[in-house]
Amino acid sequence: MTDPRLSRLARLIAEYSVRTRTGDRVFIQATTAASPLILELSKTFVQRGANVFPMVEIPGMQPILLQHGSDEQLQWIPDPYKMMVETFDVRIAIASAVNTKELSGVDPARQALRQSALREVGLTFMDRSAKGELRWNVCMYPTDAYAQDAEMSLSDFEDFVYGACLCDRDDPVAAWQEVGRKQQQLVDYLKGKKEVHLVGEGTDITIGIDGRSFINCEGDRNMPDGEIFTGPEETKINGHVSFTFPAIYGGREVQGVQVWFEDGVAVKWTAAKNEEFLTKMLTTDDGARRLGEFAFGTNFGIQRFIKNILFDEKIGGTIHMAFGSGYPETGSTNRSAIHWDMICDLRRGSTVTVDGELFAKDGKYLLWD
Repeated sequence: MTDPRLSRLARLIAEYSVRTRTGDRVFIQATTAASPLILELSKTFVQRGANVFPMVEIPGMQPILLQHGSDEQLQWIPDPYKMMVETFDVRIAIASAVNTKELSGVDPARQALRQSALREVGLTFMDRSAKGELRWNVCMYPTDAYAQDAEMSLSDFEDFVYGACLCDRDDPVAAWQEVGRKQQQLVDYLKGKKEVHLVGEGTDITIGIDGRSFINCEGDRNMPDGEIFTGPEETKINGHVSFTFPAIYGGREVQGVQVWFEDGVAVKWTAAKNEEFLTKMLTTDDGARRLGEFAFGTNFGIQRFIKNILFDEKIGGTIHMAFGSGYPETGSTNRSAIHWDMICDLRRGSTVTVDGELFAKDGKYLLWD
């Protein structure tokens, strides 16, 4: 029997998040582990008149390419995949790993080469998204691997996931619409502001936001959601930041990341674990050492770190920054082969000021007090 929360999640994504229309061409990216959600989504999409193409990966395929492929094979991007990114109307990506550490033994240089090869496809994706030509959503199907990372039983983890997606509510759409209304208060306040100053443990950094737009994330592009983000000014970031939680990218975990910025560029960085990988990623291209995203986490229903960025970046009272490509709709002009989110916990001993006025203290937004 299908978990009713899974059915609600499928309907929520198809009907609310990506606003499916008759004739839409939809491609779904997932592993075979997510088959129950793939089927539920496909049924809902078909019932709404869309055409569905699932692109399903067998777990273990990525390590085969990265460990055994030649440089030419690592740089090969299949034409059907490029065609889908360039022409389809909707893309659903379902996180559904069965082993979140399967790439831990891969040479960082080979991962960097693969990321570089995907650069143009990624930029096309972001540009079409900014123009409204490609609607998309990233979600998760709970697996044992994610539950283990979160140090939870699978049953408890399923409760956590569906609860964070508000699929334990009778009307998830209404619940997400209320989230959007509340977050809009912060977006409206930030409109027209020029600078954000963060001060916390190991962190003292100013971020220029003049002329940039904050986006209200209310369950459309991510499920779960709960953040507002922008693309910071490329040359107006100065100071240093300590990223509280491990930064995870491409299956690799980097701990104790600290970064120093001068005029928008990361000029120095250190890590307590996997610093070599951090360096390889941040030197992938010129845009990799600049920030493409700056965001406030606003989902106070998520309060624990589970080693999955889809959830962790939304933790209420945190901020996150992404190295690499920015979203054009924010005003960002930064381009890179990577987009790597890292989280700074500001829930204790911190202040956030905007144009000299207190915006948040110890992770609490003053507009919501």
